Amino acid sequence: MPVQTFLCQLTRVEDGRLPANPKIIRIRTQGGVVCAMKHILRQLEERRERARVGGGQERIDAQHKRGKLTARERIDLLLDEGSFEEFDMFVEHRNTDFGADKNRIPGDGVVTGWGTVNGRLTYVFAKDFTVFGGSLSETHAQKIVKIQDMAMRMGAPCIGLFDAGGARIQEGVASLAGYGEVFKMNVLASGVIPQISVIMGPCAGGDVYSPAMTDFIFMVRDTSYMFITGPDVVKTVTQEAVTAEDLGGAKVHSTKTSVADGAYENDLICLQQMRRLIDFLPLNNREKAPARPSFDSWEREEISLDTLVPDNPNKPYDMKELILKVADEGDFFEIQENFAKNIITGFGRIEGHTVGFVANQPMVLAGVLDNDASRKAARFVRFCDCFNIPIITFVDVPGFMPGTAQEHNGIIKHGAKLLFAFTEATVPKVTVITRKAYGGAYDVMASKHMRADINYAWPTAQIAVMGAKGAVEIIFRADMGNPEKIAERTKEYEDRFLNPFIAAQRGYIDEVITPHRTRFRLARALRMLRTKKVEMPWKKHDNIPL
Repeated sequence: MPVQTFLCQLTRVEDGRLPANPKIIRIRTQGGVVCAMKHILRQLEERRERARVGGGQERIDAQHKRGKLTARERIDLLLDEGSFEEFDMFVEHRNTDFGADKNRIPGDGVVTGWGTVNGRLTYVFAKDFTVFGGSLSETHAQKIVKIQDMAMRMGAPCIGLFDAGGARIQEGVASLAGYGEVFKMNVLASGVIPQISVIMGPCAGGDVYSPAMTDFIFMVRDTSYMFITGPDVVKTVTQEAVTAEDLGGAKVHSTKTSVADGAYENDLICLQQMRRLIDFLPLNNREKAPARPSFDSWEREEISLDTLVPDNPNKPYDMKELILKVADEGDFFEIQENFAKNIITGFGRIEGHTVGFVANQPMVLAGVLDNDASRKAARFVRFCDCFNIPIITFVDVPGFMPGTAQEHNGIIKHGAKLLFAFTEATVPKVTVITRKAYGGAYDVMASKHMRADINYAWPTAQIAVMGAKGAVEIIFRADMGNPEKIAERTKEYEDRFLNPFIAAQRGYIDEVITPHRTRFRLARALRMLRTKKVEMPWKKHDNIPL
């Protein structure tokens, strides 16, 4: 066949689209192939478009009617505009059982890739409910593991957006093996890179264990739920009738079980808050959290703090007010806000540097430590220690919660978790006692004995084995029938012990400070502690009382 000359359009492709004026070149070829490259590029764009629509427009519309965004819409909101680079767009499952080979959709129910959040590298996978209900197959799992592995190697956070119905039953043990590989990567990545799970729809069966092993879980109210076995199975096995919301909705997990660290009104608000959270965190365990410009003077004084603690020692006050007044610009990202409200945990900044706040809350149960509060705070302290985030602890604790319910549910072990976490942590630790620090709870709440670096106390601090009433009833039991003598003994005890100076005389308190200078003191202490190094005895790992 004679050599023929054909005109063909050959161009550089940007975002899968041909430019308006493609370059014209001459190609010498055999046969009747005309504009071969243009045809190939059109095929590429058609394949991409097929992958982008997932399960089709009808299923996308159904997703929107439920008040939910699609996987790709969620990624676009989470990452910086135009920064997403997708991997494995054309991956399809390989199953041939039950006619599965006749139904293959590019992407196989999960969108994976990387991008940036406020300019910082972030890896992400988002389950696509429009494709096989987001169910996990062997290849679906391989896509997730690939992203997890890349996040580990590059040292960047990995965020999972969950909206799926569990394992793909048609694949049997292959899907279970896929789960196992994902779980393994969760464990290996723990303490190496931040892992965040966002539940934005159903998350059931094996799917729940991957989020459970990540650092934070957030949910969307009314559209997301988590449980191992659904309402139908519960009804069959236990005869208990329960809705999906009551079994594992956002309210249940953010207020009762502590599975979720927070719940938001809709997908948009949730993803905006995830961007905010990521901005507080380091990329990995070898880096410091990002320093952000702050226009809030580190020398700022808050005169109102001088009257924050009431004269009546039994009157509550809001410890959150103290946190907001010492943090840069009053910016505070609270973790588990609606669970164990007698203790506060969350992230803020001092001089532009991220810090973790742990604080007793006198407004709830007088700030007492119970099972839930101990677990909540211990988990948060360990996260901060993993990722080089200094810890500021505000103390107003009357002790541990008494009663059979607490004892029978293991308050000894749960309280020990918090003690263990504070002692084990090697990051800078600064403690401020604002009022009560009684009994063993004084020790547990980042005392000098638990290796805190700097321990301050306000003049209102009361550091003792217990309050005056209980102490007098024990020490002066013989005088209980004489009210005047008991009043005298009580006054004697208060003057002798209910102040910070006995502890300060022994060096357990480094300085008694004026409340309005608290931010100034914290800023200087943290600045001094930035080069802190701690020698630890060799061990494979510790054995925290779980």
